[in-house]
Amino acid sequence: MKLVLLTAIGVGGATMFGSVIGFIFKKISHKFSDIVLSFAAGVMLAAAVLGLVLPSLEYGGKYGIIITVAGIFAGALCLNLVDKLVPHLHKMVGRDIEAHNKTSLDKVLLFVMAIAIHNLPEGIAAGVGFGSGDTSQALLIAGGIALQNIPEGMVIIGPMLSAGVSPRKTFICAMATGLVEVVGTLIGYFAVSIASVILPFALAFAGGTMLYVISDEMIPETHAHGNESGATYSLLVGFCIMLISDVLLG
Repeated sequence: MKLVLLTAIGVGGATMFGSVIGFIFKKISHKFSDIVLSFAAGVMLAAAVLGLVLPSLEYGGKYGIIITVAGIFAGALCLNLVDKLVPHLHKMVGRDIEAHNKTSLDKVLLFVMAIAIHNLPEGIAAGVGFGSGDTSQALLIAGGIALQNIPEGMVIIGPMLSAGVSPRKTFICAMATGLVEVVGTLIGYFAVSIASVILPFALAFAGGTMLYVISDEMIPETHAHGNESGATYSLLVGFCIMLISDVLLG
């Protein structure tokens, strides 16, 4: 339990770490943000497949493939529904930095709220990984999510400062989005620990949410500013690093 709590704090703290970077470098180039975000996408992709989808198949037994496929689509549809209910201002980097520098405070706060809402299923994914009992895979998932949270924390700062929010309140908002992830991690862990029968579906559901975020948001964003080649190779580097880590930890 201590390790779960420390990891949850680390995953949420990655957003705050990114926020600190955002305060230091208020203007982030498209190329830099695309490369960083693509690397994080590769890491998350490997974590989703190796740490969530494949274990779901393993734990699912005879009906593993049915449970896993159902869980993946359920996770993706859940986030898709969230996107429809909440103003979709979660394109994370680049375009939104420019757009929100010229918009109202209300829309900037909606932007931050959207990030916070998306952080909940990411935190649940980390918690579900620990609930499976495979610590190495759980740390793999948590590491991937934490890396993705750094550029996410970076992008919160510029729009809020430009909208007139004080640095203190801006940092508090960034910290709140990280705390959502901590709560999500604990929810995922306790849910699976209490009802282990749901583990295969929960793993696939968490994997589906991560795959949705990667495909719907991260990859399109990193290919929108003319940096497609660099972004693609950065994604492959992130994926392979996690692949190597999985082999070494295994």
